[in-house]
Amino acid sequence: MSFENISDRGLVILGCGRMGGAILQGLLKGGLSANSVWVVDPHPSDWLNGAGVHLNAELPENPAVVLVAVKPQMMADALPRLSAMAQGNTLFVTVAAGITIAGYEKMLGGQTRLVRAMPNTPAAIGRGVTAIVGNPNATPADLDTAEALMGAVGQVVRLDNEGQMDAVIGVSGSGPAYVFHLIEVMAAAGVAEGLDPDLAMRLAKATVGGAGQLAEDSDETPSKLRENVTSPGGTTAAALEVLMDPETGMPPLMRRAVAANIARNRELGK
Repeated sequence: MSFENISDRGLVILGCGRMGGAILQGLLKGGLSANSVWVVDPHPSDWLNGAGVHLNAELPENPAVVLVAVKPQMMADALPRLSAMAQGNTLFVTVAAGITIAGYEKMLGGQTRLVRAMPNTPAAIGRGVTAIVGNPNATPADLDTAEALMGAVGQVVRLDNEGQMDAVIGVSGSGPAYVFHLIEVMAAAGVAEGLDPDLAMRLAKATVGGAGQLAEDSDETPSKLRENVTSPGGTTAAALEVLMDPETGMPPLMRRAVAANIARNRELGK
């Protein structure tokens, strides 16, 4: 998709920390002109200072898109100032967790065209996955625009309804932390069996990274890939018997972890 509309009318990015910065870098690499971008950020990084965007300058009255990437606790202060844009034909795309569509409509007004997006941290290297869902005012073209924006940092999936967002946060939003912990515990198990800590960590990182890439690139399902590695009665089978135990293994553990994530997310959203 071309960024013609954004090039003509401008993109405002509210908050340019890790996620906002990653999206901006992806868009600039994808050919969006820095001159079409206005960034509001009280503590700009050195990279941002040198990026050629309009930084903490007067904003265009009717930008094509406002990308909301500030922390949830800063929203109540930052967003109402932009409510005039929300009454025009500006699309708001938010990447902040924890605030519902209803929460944004309260701050910006019920007529706002809004797309809620949930990316994850591998977006920092262009390998994120983002789920998007629009409010009733968001048009199919708005969802296309949001998908193009978030496509700057990885894959994009569309949800049927906002109710699915909690599960997305539980699986992919927080999921990188689960994988980082898997690396930690695999390395620790290697150390417990006599490996040097640096070597064990190197093996664990490369194994998880390589297996993840293979799962993404392969036409075979993860189940089939697992079976390919597992000889009946062999060493991998012995380990999987422990990991796949229906009562004490990873399946119930992951279900409990994701359920705890969702419960906490709903608590915070109240």
